[in-house]
Amino acid sequence: MKRFGKTAAHVVFSGIILFGTACTGSGEPPYQYLLEQISEPVFPEKRYDVRDFGAVGDGNTDSRGAINRAITQCSNEGGGQVIVPAGKYFSAGPVVLKSRVDLHLDAGCELVFSPRPEDYLPAVLTVWEGTELFNYSPLVYAYQVSDVALTGKGTLNGNASKAFARWRPQGSEIQDQLRQMGIDGVPVKDRYWGTESNLPPSMVQFFGCNRVLVEGVTIIDSPYWVIHPVFCNSVTVRGVEINSYNLNNDGCDPEYSTNVLIEDCIFRVGDDAIAIKAGRDNDAWRIGQPTRNIVIRRCLFNSLCNGLCIGSEMAAGVENVFMENIRIQNCLSGIYFKSNLDRGGFIRHVDIRNVECDSVRSAFIRFETNYHGGRGGFHPTLFEDFHIENIRGNVSGECGFYAVGIENYPLKNIALENVTLKQANEDYILKNVENITFDNVVINGKTMSRHPAGTEASRLQTE
Repeated sequence: MKRFGKTAAHVVFSGIILFGTACTGSGEPPYQYLLEQISEPVFPEKRYDVRDFGAVGDGNTDSRGAINRAITQCSNEGGGQVIVPAGKYFSAGPVVLKSRVDLHLDAGCELVFSPRPEDYLPAVLTVWEGTELFNYSPLVYAYQVSDVALTGKGTLNGNASKAFARWRPQGSEIQDQLRQMGIDGVPVKDRYWGTESNLPPSMVQFFGCNRVLVEGVTIIDSPYWVIHPVFCNSVTVRGVEINSYNLNNDGCDPEYSTNVLIEDCIFRVGDDAIAIKAGRDNDAWRIGQPTRNIVIRRCLFNSLCNGLCIGSEMAAGVENVFMENIRIQNCLSGIYFKSNLDRGGFIRHVDIRNVECDSVRSAFIRFETNYHGGRGGFHPTLFEDFHIENIRGNVSGECGFYAVGIENYPLKNIALENVTLKQANEDYILKNVENITFDNVVINGKTMSRHPAGTEASRLQTE
């Protein structure tokens, strides 16, 4: 696995000073080989104004049909940019993106979606918390298209707090039935919910798409996960601002996807800022598509839950994740890797550096192998090869570093370097961890031993 370099220079992002983008001696970031695999869409120089198709920016007229007609004609004629000018446009149902189309929201544009769940039927093929099904359509939906974008300085308003965001699917009978369908291998065509569902849709979902770009837009009041690329290749999320604190409002959740770049974004969300996913349990094992080659850089996190997460829906495996130059203001855990004994799969080859964190309510850095929601299986997840360096934090309400593996299935090969946490109730909690090293790790003003107590290396040193 290619490692990050050691140099650092300060940069300014959104008025916040971060460590800065370090490069190798060649002047390129050490994950350049991954960036070269990410292709952004390119569009013809043709413009389609939605007003020419009947859209009205008065906040009341239903402009959904006009917007979708403009998208369809643009795609059929070879592609280009569909412009939504300044104004307030109402959409009584989903906007459906198609190949070779850049839906561009001009500055001053607000696209407001209907709060009525019935407007997002008929049901479409989607993924909900790692399980395939037919459910309410995402508010912006793209299915098996190539060269597609959502750009501009306008705002997408999910209007979800009036209905979708009030639903409480966690622990519900329908959630339990869906998960059992995944375990039992029920054909996806028979997992049809429609009006029987209390499972809110994602705000923006790209399903099975190639060369995807989301750039510049602001997103508010999302029904559930906000940006959700599923089964996608070559995805760029750049300069997006999300302000949405509803239940389960993860900012961006790449799932079953490869070659993803998330950069220069602001995530103010009600759940995890970024949660990297790869499906749930038997569904994911059947599909067998890992999520891999993810680069996250120069972002601001302020979340009601966690900062960067991998899991817990990660049963097909997650690998090759690079994150650098991140500012975390407040959250539950700053850097969080989570799974349970139903998942199997793996989380491996993760490099994180240059993170500033104000305060966390739980652990500064957390490895969790007993995340809630387990059904009593025994499919341990492989956690292997983590390198975390140049991390600074102020306060942790629980502990600096939490890593508890499964007996006979230890967490493996974890290196922390140049990590400072000013205040924590406990320095660290370690159990069933193999080959962990602390280099210049300072918690509560104390420099931790290179081989921390409770690990195999520390026992060998004292014998």
